[in-house]
Amino acid sequence: MKAKIEEAIGLVKPYSVILTEDQRASVIKVGDRKFTCVTKTFAYTKTNPEFIPSFLNVSDFEIDMKDADGHPDIVTLINQLFNYFDDTKLAARSEAYSASLYYYGNVQQAASVNLPGAKAIYDDLKQYFSKASKASEEKK
Repeated sequence: MKAKIEEAIGLVKPYSVILTEDQRASVIKVGDRKFTCVTKTFAYTKTNPEFIPSFLNVSDFEIDMKDADGHPDIVTLINQLFNYFDDTKLAARSEAYSASLYYYGNVQQAASVNLPGAKAIYDDLKQYFSKASKASEEKK
């Protein structure tokens, strides 16, 4: 699977624009409303080319319009793939946390009756299971 994803990245990367954080911050943000205007403007360059300024490269504009759509069919598949991984991670972490709670509870009980080795494990783990730790973890 990793090889296939790397292959897909290899196919897309040569045709992609990769922005720095500063570039991302400085580009004009174009939401759906503004993009509707851009789409109409582009359509007018086809129906009324006499108004195209001489310095405007319409071929570049056309390429930008194809990319500006964001390739929704591909993005939908990528989002679906991401959600599969994200949901699996969420469920697995939840199940693993439940298992660790069972273990911790057992160690806590063992430490309370001074079973050998239990106190060291309990002391190491208790920081992760305190109420303050739970509250800060829930905020993340």
